[in-house]
Amino acid sequence: MTTYERPDVPGTAYDAVVLAGGAARRLGGADKPGVRVGGRALLDRVLAACADARTTVVVADPRPTPRPVLWAREDPPGGGPLAALAAGLRHTTAGQVVVLSADLPFLAAPTVRRLLADLRAGSADGVLLADADGRDQPLVAAYRSPALHRELSRLTEEHTGLTGLPLRRLTAGLDLTRVPDPVASFDCDTWDDIATARARIREHGHVLDEWISAAKDELGIDLDVDTGVLLDLARDAAHGVARPAAPLTTFLVGYAAGRAGGGPEAVAEASRKAAALAQRWADEAADAKADAAPDATPDTRPDAG
Repeated sequence: MTTYERPDVPGTAYDAVVLAGGAARRLGGADKPGVRVGGRALLDRVLAACADARTTVVVADPRPTPRPVLWAREDPPGGGPLAALAAGLRHTTAGQVVVLSADLPFLAAPTVRRLLADLRAGSADGVLLADADGRDQPLVAAYRSPALHRELSRLTEEHTGLTGLPLRRLTAGLDLTRVPDPVASFDCDTWDDIATARARIREHGHVLDEWISAAKDELGIDLDVDTGVLLDLARDAAHGVARPAAPLTTFLVGYAAGRAGGGPEAVAEASRKAAALAQRWADEAADAKADAAPDATPDTRPDAG
């Protein structure tokens, strides 16, 4: 499992707790974490956003996931978010913990990193997102672990347990910083929310990144490459050679990069070579047309004789 901790910056490791065991009553009891948006289960999308956590704990019944996680369950199951959070925290050891719900279709790694960076830069107990209406979203947040343990212990003593307690009982005792983000904080509580999320990721500005992320998950590929370079290569091959050359060339680039050991550098080098070839091909085609073209300025003067 990967880790966010940098060797030159002590204390940057974090753990993640993902709450995925709710009843989804407004979805008619559907398996909400397994509902697909953009071809990926909602839970898988959230796990991708916190993929660099040292330990990821999912509080729910086990299911297949694209990367290894630990599984936990509150006792009794269905005891509510505070009981679920406490169950997940028992498996964490990092000084900071990201707490997420499993129904966030637009959450991405940069948002998680921003929450952690803001937490480390300040003195608050936690940093959470606020939605489009300014409401706190305590399940899209980064917290200092000691603060969570302190408040959960206090609530357990006051109420002889955590079952059924709302999240606001926890957040009321914490010093929190809010970060407005109506997109990343968008959660899917109803089928209308699911429909809205599915429509948005198919918008022109999002669809390509969404498709690439889904394809990498499906293929088990963890590789960040310059998609602009590949798109430019496909365009050059299509225009300079023939339209079917675009997908075939990008396939060959991927194969060559794999043979060279893989990684962004191998993809970039293979793309550079293929792009240069496509340019030479296009130049030769242009030269051939120029050679075959009649003189653009023929001598139309009558014979002098």
